[in-house]
Amino acid sequence: MAVTIKDVARVSGVHVSTVSRAFSAAHLVNSDTRARVLATAEELGYRPNRAARALSTRRTGNLGLIVADIANPFFPPLLKAAQAQARERDYHVFIADTDEQARVEEELIRSMAKQVDGAVLVAPRLTNRVITELAEEIPLVVVNRRLRGVSAVLMDVGAGARQAMEHLLGLGHREIIVASGPGRSWTSGEIERAAEGIANAHGVLVQRVGPNPPTEEGGRAVAEEVVSSGATAVLAHNDLVAFGLVQRVTELGLRVPRDLSVVGVDDSHVARYSSPALTTVGMPVTEAGRGAVDLLLRSVDARGSTGTVTLETSLVTRESTAPPRNA
Repeated sequence: MAVTIKDVARVSGVHVSTVSRAFSAAHLVNSDTRARVLATAEELGYRPNRAARALSTRRTGNLGLIVADIANPFFPPLLKAAQAQARERDYHVFIADTDEQARVEEELIRSMAKQVDGAVLVAPRLTNRVITELAEEIPLVVVNRRLRGVSAVLMDVGAGARQAMEHLLGLGHREIIVASGPGRSWTSGEIERAAEGIANAHGVLVQRVGPNPPTEEGGRAVAEEVVSSGATAVLAHNDLVAFGLVQRVTELGLRVPRDLSVVGVDDSHVARYSSPALTTVGMPVTEAGRGAVDLLLRSVDARGSTGTVTLETSLVTRESTAPPRNA
């Protein structure tokens, strides 16, 4: 005979409604009680009927997670963390990739709207106006975009960029370029503002090159301009742009960091294995993935509620930065 929710309630010593909430609204159940219920369910082999629950709660038990480029090594750790957090809350996650295209992003959100209870947008390329409009149709959380009335998880990349600039200035660099990212990128704007603020405080001018695709090709494309500028250091939009830049300037006959110091942003898993190992701003992607799911489910449970979580970043110093040759 199949195990029922009543069996789980009886063995756990709780009411049936508590078992139901343990699976569908975990925040309403004491953590110890929920752990006991879930352990009992696992022991008895109970699995909730998702279709029946969807009918009774008017929820799908699914979440959407949309990223700009799933091939970018920045995103997979965030996706894994978000999936794990959703699974703990008995939700499934649909993942989609926009290939950096705002039109595709909007289409995906609208097509998902009836299949999920809410969606997380990671590094969105849509305008603020469109995101705000979509948030009226479906609960949304944005990662690395600040919007009034929309829940957000922000990785404080500005603080990391300031650390990177202080590091470069401390090494003696006075001619620094910021290789920016896409025009609508919140992260790129934060990096640029932080770099300019530190440079102005030290009486140094920072040159901006971009906007650029947030890819290795984007880094390669700006290499000639960086070399011809005479700059001794570059703060790149992300690790991929930094990798592409290092590859191309090496082909042009320069050596990193002897002739050019390069700093990335993300601290993706390949940064430590690149040659030279990349100095980069570490981004708390795992915490961001878990936090985004928590915020989204809070919004699903209490429609209209919003919140913002800000996570710290820090500079990871490796081998791609050194004092300029003329220091």
